[in-house]
Amino acid sequence: MQITAIYPGVFDPITRAHVDLIQRASRLFRVVVAVSATTSKSPLFSHTKRLALAKEALASLENVEVQGFQGLLVRHANSSGAQVILRGVRGISDLDYEFRMASANRQLYPNLETLFLRPSECYNHLSSSLVREVALLGGDVSAFVPENVLTALRVHVENLSV
Repeated sequence: MQITAIYPGVFDPITRAHVDLIQRASRLFRVVVAVSATTSKSPLFSHTKRLALAKEALASLENVEVQGFQGLLVRHANSSGAQVILRGVRGISDLDYEFRMASANRQLYPNLETLFLRPSECYNHLSSSLVREVALLGGDVSAFVPENVLTALRVHVENLSV
């Protein structure tokens, strides 16, 4: 039996840290990358654009599917046949929030386990928020994002300055 892990997030934008974690997880599971339309933040990219960027960035990975979702993650996990929620944890500061979410998800959907993975050390500092901030301030984010995302960020920043 192949286990399906769902890796949820806003992915605004998807970073090399996300890709690294997904690539490593795809050796263990079928991975559903679940791009959330529901966010309390104001995303840089639309949901449709974030989905397209993720699909292109992950196209070469076997055992990986990108899906959009809205609402409760556990509902989407259930409809996707996932047995595992995959979460990236960079450090202690992420743990409190992630543990609370894992507990809530277990209450809502008891058959769903949460698995925490650390990013590779070279990506431990990386977040979508950092990428957005550096890109909007004109910095070089080429080491942080896949090529397709870099292009999209450059176009976005150019359109803001017009």
